[in-house]
Amino acid sequence: MRVSSVGWLFDSLEETRRIARLTAEVTHNHPEGIKGAESVATAIYMLRNGKSKEEVKKYVIDEFGYDLSRTCDEIRPTYHHIESCQETVPEAFTAFFEGTDFEDTIRTAVSLGGDCDTLTCIAGGMAEAFYGVPDEFKNECNKRISDDFTEVIEKFYGRITGDNQ
Repeated sequence: MRVSSVGWLFDSLEETRRIARLTAEVTHNHPEGIKGAESVATAIYMLRNGKSKEEVKKYVIDEFGYDLSRTCDEIRPTYHHIESCQETVPEAFTAFFEGTDFEDTIRTAVSLGGDCDTLTCIAGGMAEAFYGVPDEFKNECNKRISDDFTEVIEKFYGRITGDNQ
């Protein structure tokens, strides 16, 4: 859930995957945790570079071996709080793939229940790369965070857009 920024910060898929692995090893020193972080950062990198949902889904299935065949309607009835990447990351991907815009993706991820803050962070990171974040969401969030955190966000977006201040 913390790897989304890696998908924005690097100029090649190889570097994105390498850095995602490094960031995951600190807190998820397990092959599944590392795979989860790498797959999410990879998807964000691909989406911000114009790849379609279909292209990303195929890549994630082929490269990371996730089963993305279930729908959210199939996941929802039995899904519960699971902290493992192998039972959280595929569900987040599914919520993103089924989402029709940024807000719908967020709502779909939350609707799955379980570890929905993690699911929503992951799916929301992909949705931002694909759809962007609506201004009304940004404005509302900016009202609720401190100035020092706003400064961090501005620096991050300045870095990824090349608009360093």
